Amino acid sequence: MPASNPLRRLVDKANGYPRWLSKRILTWAFCHKVKLAGTAGLEILETDGRTVTMRQRNLKKAQNHIGSVHAAAMALLAESASGFIFGVNLPGDKLPLIKSMQIRYLTRAQGDMQAVASITDEQIQAMQTQERGDLLVNVIVTDSTGAQTIECEMRWAWIPKKANSSTKG
Repeated sequence: MPASNPLRRLVDKANGYPRWLSKRILTWAFCHKVKLAGTAGLEILETDGRTVTMRQRNLKKAQNHIGSVHAAAMALLAESASGFIFGVNLPGDKLPLIKSMQIRYLTRAQGDMQAVASITDEQIQAMQTQERGDLLVNVIVTDSTGAQTIECEMRWAWIPKKANSSTKG
């Protein structure tokens, strides 16, 4: 089990509530810290602490000129899902940083978008035992037809938090 951090504690507590309430609590907390996610309207549908499912509805504020989810909103969805599951499993004394993100757009998106990001036991073990490092977080992004509309490679890194620094969101 990963060393505790505030996000892990929130996930564990929220998952004790009914699913409808859990997803509202997690979405509110995430969007409160990640303001752009709130602006775009991202939602956390569910998480078990190893996998997270997030959704970007095809809202007007997140659309492109042809009425589908904007390319930047798709990138935000993939980055948010991968960063959330990475952050849930990172020890509280480490700072998460996106190191790189590569996205290849495959097809035109239709309707709402969904991202499923997951992390392996081996990756969690590395995060728990290494002072610093980086890894690829698996994330699959699909549209309402179930088609994978983008291919993503999200590389996240961790470094020790400075003892005297304050991390404001």
